[in-house]
Amino acid sequence: MKAIVSEPLAERPDVEEPRATLEASPFADLYREHSRAIYYLALRYLGDPERAEDATQDVFLKAFRKMGQFRGESSWRTWLYRITINHCRNLLQSWHDRHVVSGVDDALWETTPSASDSPLRVLETRELGERIQKALDGLSPEYRLLLLLVADEELTYEEVGALTGQSPDAVRGKLHRARKAFTALFRKTGDEVP
Repeated sequence: MKAIVSEPLAERPDVEEPRATLEASPFADLYREHSRAIYYLALRYLGDPERAEDATQDVFLKAFRKMGQFRGESSWRTWLYRITINHCRNLLQSWHDRHVVSGVDDALWETTPSASDSPLRVLETRELGERIQKALDGLSPEYRLLLLLVADEELTYEEVGALTGQSPDAVRGKLHRARKAFTALFRKTGDEVP
C-alpha cells in the first residue's frame, strides 16, 4: 500500500493564508459606537452595574439577531434605545425584581477619587449620588425613563416620543410632571439625612 502524501495547506495555491487579525464588521462598529450609551441607560434604569452589563450584552445580542428587521425608519441609536427600554422594562417586571431586594447602593456609587479630592468632597459626591438614585427609584418607571432619556441621553422630545410611542406634546407634559415629582422626592431624601 502506497502512502498518500499531500502538500501542506500553506503551499497550496488555492488556500488563503490565515489572517492575523479579524476584520471589523459593521456590527462591531455599531457596538463600539453605542455600547457605552446603552450601558449607561440600562444602569440608570436598573440601578445595578452587573445587571446593566448583562442587559447591554442582551440588547446587542437581540440587535444582532434582528438586524435584518431594521427598516431604517429611525437611527441605529434610536433602535438600540428602543430595544434597551423594552428589555429593561421586562427585567423590572420579572418576579425576581418585585420580590428580591438588592444591596447595590455601595457598588453603584463607589468611585475612585482623584488625588486632589478631599475625603469630605468624596463623601459629599457619594451622598449626592445616593440621593439622586433614591429619588429616581421613587419615581414610576415611566417618569424615570423620561428623565433618563432627556437628561442623561439628551434626546429631543420627538426622539423620546418615537421611543415611547407618544406624541412630543405628551412627552413634554409628562416630563414636566416627572421633574416636579423628582424634585419633591429629592427634597425628601435631604430631609432624611441626619
